[in-house]
Amino acid sequence: MIARRLWTLFEPLHAVTYFAPECRAAFEEAGLRGFWRGYFGGRAAPLGPVGAAPVTALFFGFAPRMVERALPALWELAGPEEALRARAVGARAALARLLGLPGTGLDAEDLAARPSGAPQWADPDGMTVGQRVVEAAGLLRRAAEAVDTSGRALAAANAALAWPTDPLDVLWHAATVLREHRGDGHVAALVVAGLDGCESLAWRAALDNDRALLQPARGWADEEWVRAEGRLREKGWLDADGKPTEFGEAAFAQVEARTDVIAEEVWRGVDVARLVGVVGPLARVAADALPFPNPIGLTK
Repeated sequence: MIARRLWTLFEPLHAVTYFAPECRAAFEEAGLRGFWRGYFGGRAAPLGPVGAAPVTALFFGFAPRMVERALPALWELAGPEEALRARAVGARAALARLLGLPGTGLDAEDLAARPSGAPQWADPDGMTVGQRVVEAAGLLRRAAEAVDTSGRALAAANAALAWPTDPLDVLWHAATVLREHRGDGHVAALVVAGLDGCESLAWRAALDNDRALLQPARGWADEEWVRAEGRLREKGWLDADGKPTEFGEAAFAQVEARTDVIAEEVWRGVDVARLVGVVGPLARVAADALPFPNPIGLTK
């Protein structure tokens, strides 16, 4: 489906905020030292000074105690407004480095005239990297402004923030609204399928990911993971050897299909072919900042 293909374009642009060194440095400068303080502070900041329980529910895959170690205590180190500034500064610095653009903001006209200073940048269409960023920002913003945030708390919180003016900032903010919109929908589809957070991770580990990566990244204890696998066997998703069953694969295909269907409306009125052509090279460069494999599920 179109929605799934487009996810692979805007997700890398957003995900620099978790993995790029500039983002880690910006969070640390704001007082959020350590990867997980930056992660929970930056991602939860649009919700305000929220506690652990709502974040556990909305982020879905994390063990409650892992969230509780960060929230609400981290707000004493940096409030939501400081965390929002830090994530914006870090994301812009990361994308600017990856794309070979100035570290300070430029208006659209000045940016469009800028060639890339990054040695890895080779534009396939003869556009300057600045022209590509300006057009991509406009296309993704149009989609992000069209999202229906009903029942999607993370998307709604990000969509309610003021839009920046610098095209590179717009690009990252639009990608963030779109990825949280899709993520909220995916959580809803998992809930409809009867899965909880740990079960969803145990399933992905059995299907196409790695327990050694997912379990520690989301804070689940061995006994909790084993119980989740047991519940998946009771549901008929895993067999006695812990392998996916045909029933489980079919049920999860429905989850993915629901996720795509409820994300599809966003792209009506957007020139999808043009968007893929414009954003694709930017996404591939942004992916250089990400580890592979990763808990997000992005692949090279």
